Amino acid sequence: MNKKEEYTLDGSVDRKGQPAVRERTGSWFAATLILVNQGLATLAFFGVGVNLVLFLTRVMGQDNAEAANNVSKWTGTVYIFSLLGAFLSDSYWGRYKTCAIFQAIFVVGLISLSISSYIFLVKPEGCGNERTPCGSHSSLATAMFYVSIYLIALGNGGYQPNIATFGADQFDEDHPSEGLGKVSFFSYFYLALNLGSLFSNTIIGYFEDKGMWALGFWASAASALVALILFLTGTPRYRHFVPSGNPLSRFCQVVVASIRKWKVVIPSDGDELYEVDGKENANNGSRNILHTKGFKFLDRAAVITSKENSTEIVENNNPWRLCTVTQLQRMGVGLVIAILAMVVAGTVEHFRLKYKEPDCVDCDGSSTLSIFWQVPQYVLIGASEVFMYVGQLEFFNGQAPDGLKSFGSALCMTSISLGNYVSSLLVTIVMKISSSDRMPGWIPGNLNKGHLDNFYFLLAVLTSADFVVYLLVANWYKYIKFEGRSEKLEGCQHV
Repeated sequence: MNKKEEYTLDGSVDRKGQPAVRERTGSWFAATLILVNQGLATLAFFGVGVNLVLFLTRVMGQDNAEAANNVSKWTGTVYIFSLLGAFLSDSYWGRYKTCAIFQAIFVVGLISLSISSYIFLVKPEGCGNERTPCGSHSSLATAMFYVSIYLIALGNGGYQPNIATFGADQFDEDHPSEGLGKVSFFSYFYLALNLGSLFSNTIIGYFEDKGMWALGFWASAASALVALILFLTGTPRYRHFVPSGNPLSRFCQVVVASIRKWKVVIPSDGDELYEVDGKENANNGSRNILHTKGFKFLDRAAVITSKENSTEIVENNNPWRLCTVTQLQRMGVGLVIAILAMVVAGTVEHFRLKYKEPDCVDCDGSSTLSIFWQVPQYVLIGASEVFMYVGQLEFFNGQAPDGLKSFGSALCMTSISLGNYVSSLLVTIVMKISSSDRMPGWIPGNLNKGHLDNFYFLLAVLTSADFVVYLLVANWYKYIKFEGRSEKLEGCQHV
């Protein structure tokens, strides 16, 4: 008995490069594996990242400011590597291969960190807890530590922007029910991220705080390995999109073509600009972007001049002369909540300092104020991230051209990396300006001698300035619109 099987409408393919059959690929089965993979990988990453400041101070012997700067630089590097992963994914490897390779690097980095910590760093045994700092380390041990954590940065950075987009690829947005699934996927993705983070912050964080660093790192390595195995298990069911080539060369082609035609008059009607047939793009899932009035100078790249006005030249066009046209509010709420969180954090720290215990010799940073007063600020930060992170993922994924989806997610992560580098610079500047003979600075080793509350209030002011910039940019930005996919693929079936 013959059974008709329906192809997806978005141009996705199976692992053999054939058009993806809806019933046998993608959808929530494949997406669930990716969500579990994300949760486990996040657990592994934060099992290292969340307590890295403590590791640097208790095990590596760094002070608070130096450790905070090193962690900010490391975290920023994670997100910079996301650009590399996105470039390889969109241009050459595809999202599946990129995710698999960088996850393998991630596992190697975690195993290396676990081994080096157990053999070299956490010595004498039992050191690295709240009361017993570790001894000095050899140059080899220190080098192994930094190589390990930057392998982790490379692996996680290259994997992160692609896994979110690869999960979204499992849903055909041109299909009614799957289109809704794609919208909700990003929310579940953020949930998986936070569940992994919650476990690493509580269970793994507890053991590491007690000085059992090697055990915590081995747990992270095991979690990352299980995540990789689960990801590979779903290989037969994943949907893929064919890489579209080097995006940097296409961008340069547009700029060069525009400059070469700087004297050309731009048509008033955007329909007169050059564009390939939508059916050609539909074969690899790409859609044409409808013309907008922004960046009109670049429209010259798509103007067909008299030299190019022949069928032969257009069909075999030189992309360095003729290019095609294709070539919020939740985020605002998130920023407002972030401002409120910084104000609350500064206020709580102000009162914590009022109730500090100056007579306690072994109680650096202690206070009689209950730790539960910090709960509101963390709740606000969590709410802020929900609005910001999910909104940014959807925005960058939805507004990026079809051949640059991973790069769009990487840009989202790069904005976070820039924030970490600025954070590192800000801490350095604040400590430089606020330190004096009588004052150890706003963020000293003993927080009771500093003014961390002033630092939080400074962050509130900077976030307010960021919100003003956001409003200006949001008002200026115009959403791009995509042309409908070719009707040629609609209802396509085989026996």
